[in-house]
Amino acid sequence: MHVIVITIAIALSGLIRLLPLKRAGAWGDRWRQALLLFLLPPLLLLATLVAVLCMGPQGQMFGLPASAWSYWFAWGAIALAGMQLIRLAWQGWQTQQQLRGCPLASLRGQTVRVLDLDLLYSAQIGFWEPELAISRGLLQRLEGRHLEAVLAHEMAHRFYRDTFWFFGLGWLRSLLFWLPNTEVLWQELLLLRELRADWQAAQRVDPLVLAESLLVVAAQDQSRSLLPEVACMAALDPCPGRLAERVEALLSPPDAPPCLSRWLWLGLALAFVPLVVIPWHN
Repeated sequence: MHVIVITIAIALSGLIRLLPLKRAGAWGDRWRQALLLFLLPPLLLLATLVAVLCMGPQGQMFGLPASAWSYWFAWGAIALAGMQLIRLAWQGWQTQQQLRGCPLASLRGQTVRVLDLDLLYSAQIGFWEPELAISRGLLQRLEGRHLEAVLAHEMAHRFYRDTFWFFGLGWLRSLLFWLPNTEVLWQELLLLRELRADWQAAQRVDPLVLAESLLVVAAQDQSRSLLPEVACMAALDPCPGRLAERVEALLSPPDAPPCLSRWLWLGLALAFVPLVVIPWHN
């Protein structure tokens, strides 16, 4: 019976990921939809595995016998997920330690780490309390209002704790890369994250200046592949595939940032339905 439950959970997860993704319209609706489609499958699978572990390798449910195979499969899957979490956390911790070897500088009242790189680069690196890293090339190329705009964008990432939350989302992405549209949803969440940071920064600086800064960095940003990418990083990210929409949003900013709604929480609560069947196991 447990094998059937796990199979149903996997099939439902795949079907959820095949639901159409709304790529236009209000960014708040896009944010909530992308989060729901991204989070619901892993939470459903996790709840199913926990339910199987709670029911154990013996007994019956709805008249069908349990199997030891599904029980040990659940243990193995959760163990692999835990090992992946530890691996990503270790990579992030190592990157933080390397960053702390870079010299400190004070910019506009903010303490930053200066990277010895000629390319134009800035990022928040860390977990709950990240550090701001800025390349020497960016400091040499951008001055005045443009540098202030970049700092405002990075402080927005810190305000929303993007490094912490996207570390968790990146972990789920690495676990369920095999599900349909995982990468599509991930790229949508990255875009919406940048739109939110841009909106927050535009409350402090001129949106046009921030858009100009993005264009300058994108034009010079040809060596980013040399930098290690870790899950606990939120960079300025002038990705060509997202740049046009970000500049357009800055020129006509939305009224308010996206927020989570009760409908999103109710949708995610459906993922824990497998835990309800535990009392039927005997």
